[in-house]
Amino acid sequence: MTTPMYGEQARALQDRFDSRRLADRLEQVTVHDHLTATDQALVARCPQVYLATVDKHGWPDVSYKGGVPGFVRVLDRTTLALPSYDGNGMFRSLGAIQADPRVGLLFIDVEEPDRMRVQGQAGVSDDPELLASFEGAQLVVRIDVERVWPNCPRYVHRATGVEISPYAPQPGHEPPVPEWKLMELFSDVLPER
Repeated sequence: MTTPMYGEQARALQDRFDSRRLADRLEQVTVHDHLTATDQALVARCPQVYLATVDKHGWPDVSYKGGVPGFVRVLDRTTLALPSYDGNGMFRSLGAIQADPRVGLLFIDVEEPDRMRVQGQAGVSDDPELLASFEGAQLVVRIDVERVWPNCPRYVHRATGVEISPYAPQPGHEPPVPEWKLMELFSDVLPER
């Protein structure tokens, strides 16, 4: 990635709090352009990820994405695949990706406190073979990884025995219909399926 890790405003704050040397060292020793074995293991055990996008007007958005552990897949050391499941039909994240492919992902493991950030370029795929490999996916977001770095986990609240949502698609399981889709307020505007 050719974009600098720190903008001038971040540099000014680093200078104010005497952390420029630390920030530079962290960039030197932790930032990489591919998913290491450790990074891949974190992706495989996470049942959630936060996806940040920017729409065509420059407004940022962040969306929680959840599934069974490993629902985000490492296709290779520089490519991730994130299934898009049935949701509220707004398609804010995927629409934003089609306007501006730059994305940020934040993986958080709450059982073994760990965090990882990923920046890259994304695209929305409806490739039949890729879709078929993800139970319940409507589309798949492919992310070309450009920058990866761990993020200090000290403020991650530890949780054990994370209970997977019954709505998470998985083989042999028919997710229930969410209660909001049964409300009369939405009954006349739901997709036909």
